[in-house]
Amino acid sequence: MSDPAPAAPGPAVFEPWNDPAKRPLIQFQNVTKRFGDFTAIDNLTIDIYEREFFALLGPSGCGKTTLMRMLAGFETPTEGYILLDGRDIGAVPPNKRAVNMMFQSYALFPHLSVRDNIAFGLKREGMPKDQIDARVEEMLRLVQLQKFAARKPHQISGGQRQRVALARSLAKAPKLLLLDEPLGALDAKLRTQTQFELMEIQEKTETTFVIVTHDQEEAMTVASRVAVMDHGRMVQVDTPARIYELPNCAYVADFIGEVNLVEGNATAHHEDGKVVIHWAEGAPPIVGTPMQPIADGTRCTFAIRPEKVNITKEHPEGKANIMRGRILDIAYLGNLSTYHVQLPTGQIIKAEESNRRRISRRPFTWEDEVWLSWSESAGVVLTE
Repeated sequence: MSDPAPAAPGPAVFEPWNDPAKRPLIQFQNVTKRFGDFTAIDNLTIDIYEREFFALLGPSGCGKTTLMRMLAGFETPTEGYILLDGRDIGAVPPNKRAVNMMFQSYALFPHLSVRDNIAFGLKREGMPKDQIDARVEEMLRLVQLQKFAARKPHQISGGQRQRVALARSLAKAPKLLLLDEPLGALDAKLRTQTQFELMEIQEKTETTFVIVTHDQEEAMTVASRVAVMDHGRMVQVDTPARIYELPNCAYVADFIGEVNLVEGNATAHHEDGKVVIHWAEGAPPIVGTPMQPIADGTRCTFAIRPEKVNITKEHPEGKANIMRGRILDIAYLGNLSTYHVQLPTGQIIKAEESNRRRISRRPFTWEDEVWLSWSESAGVVLTE
């Protein structure tokens, strides 16, 4: 019998930030930006790589738009350097950079057709007409708007206008495309659909995208890496999965998605690396697994996502963390329900369950006494 054929290799994982041999496309080196006494960006150093879809995520006023404006050339750093493909671009004007920007408003010319909107920048650069025509056709195919090429912006939908703006931004083949809240004007269902279209176009063109958004779901959907920002600093930069599952501090855990946060004092189990968190008088302690060793008495925050909390009518067996409470409220979201359970201490813990049964057959309702439980590794123990 012949040996079995070797298994086909899986798809290559795109993680240039973990490859020391990869040279970054964009480098922020100790960049600070001040407006008078206000520091918008505080001593930032970060690398962004070619073909990345990099998301700047944070609340209003965190500095994400200022970062984007510095990349575009509309603002200059007060201190530090910004390098694009190894070249300091601090003194390079916006129109001389290999960078394009797509605004939330799309900024289409209302009197020009879809075709002429896409061609506008190419004509300004003096590209020969036959090359312009070929490039515009390529962009129309990319965004699937060939049938709408002769229409004016007011004659197409919001999602189609968004694709025209994207095609116009990509027509000049920039090394870097900046997207400022690009889907903010779309309704929720169209926004979700357009997120996947945006990802597909980015993969086809292999252009580096940097997106500014305050929409967590959008950032988690489209980005290869997410930078969570606060007061001019990048608090955590990582893949969406690690940002969600392994936040490095309570701010990130609380900002991304739903989470239960319980503060307490840790007692270390040195032999197995686990910690016992004493968080309220008379309440059973929480057993957790920290990401790094924690000294006895350390003040910490235990963070656990609602979908990792089990909710049952009967006392569960074999769990390290078991608590009794009463259902205070229920958030019904169609495919799932979130139960707000009040413990005897007054602390409210959220538990999430998939709605696999019809509503009349679901086991829990308001005021029910229930048990909550989770494993020792279900949450994260944070010291910041």
